[in-house]
Amino acid sequence: MAASLAAFGQAVIGPPGSGKTSYCLAMRDLLVGLGRRVSVVNLDPANEGPPYPCAVDVGELVTLADVMAALGLGPNGGLLYCMDYLHANVDWLRARLAGLPGHYFLFDCPGQVELGTHHDALRAVFARLAQWGVRLAAVHLVDSHYCTDPAKFISVLCTSLATMLHVELPHVNLLSKMDLIEQFGKLAFNLDYYTEVLDLSYLVDHLASDPFFRHYRRLNEKLVQLIEDYSLVSFIPLNIQVPPWRRGGDGAPPSLQLPTAEREDEAGPLRPRPREGVPLPAPDTCPPPQDKESLRRVLQAVDKANGYGFGEQEQRSLEAMMSAAMGADFHFSSTLAVQEKYLQPPEREDERP
Repeated sequence: MAASLAAFGQAVIGPPGSGKTSYCLAMRDLLVGLGRRVSVVNLDPANEGPPYPCAVDVGELVTLADVMAALGLGPNGGLLYCMDYLHANVDWLRARLAGLPGHYFLFDCPGQVELGTHHDALRAVFARLAQWGVRLAAVHLVDSHYCTDPAKFISVLCTSLATMLHVELPHVNLLSKMDLIEQFGKLAFNLDYYTEVLDLSYLVDHLASDPFFRHYRRLNEKLVQLIEDYSLVSFIPLNIQVPPWRRGGDGAPPSLQLPTAEREDEAGPLRPRPREGVPLPAPDTCPPPQDKESLRRVLQAVDKANGYGFGEQEQRSLEAMMSAAMGADFHFSSTLAVQEKYLQPPEREDERP
């Protein structure tokens, strides 16, 4: 019987464009700063040239482009085939992870929604990781701007609940890109209404004001009742802003595109290395992620979910232990601070022209 890997990690999942790769990049920097040995595992066969140092890349086993060319599949069918292929060859993954003893793993997963809601391949891979002793927590990202549309928010709740039930891992849901939350409209309620998923009947009443959705009130009521009966879904707000030179590949200017050998420096957070004769950008043009506090709150939740926070891997201060034990009052205060930072205050009647 093979030895247990005895590791902790995060399975980063969510729809396309929700910020999974940026999250892995920022979370890696935070964990390295805390002194953890971190390895990022790219499980997305369509993600060629990720911006972080990639300890294990599924592209060495199978790529979406090769599958599409060989089997004549489209991007969706090709990605499902790739994950089935990974599941069939999961021992390849174990061999790669076994060469990284004592590391904390960040698994950057594909963004196809079906993989988290009803397709079995990714769930089966997670189950094998659990059998090998890798204690995972699923980190599920969704765009925060969906909160501004009640119908879309109900869809997000249904998708998040279906993912939680299907993946069968300890789960942390995130509202990403908080700086863009009101990009497409104003919130109907305070932010804590959406993060805590409070009484959703108010959301149904708000939807009923739209003539189109008024005809589907009973359907919305049943969906909301299902979500509330399970009472599993809640969200943590998150904002990560990655400077252009950190995005790698074509997203960085030519003077700052990093060769592979320089990207795979595991000594610490990545730094830009200019080509000869080209100066680095000024410090204020390449800031770190702006809301580090929101990332720390996410890490606290994940450490409790996968059990890392209850081990002896780090010397924890009384303050860290108390922050892990904080309950609803602390979470409400942190959500209120996020609301004050990113949401426009409602317009008062006496201030209107």
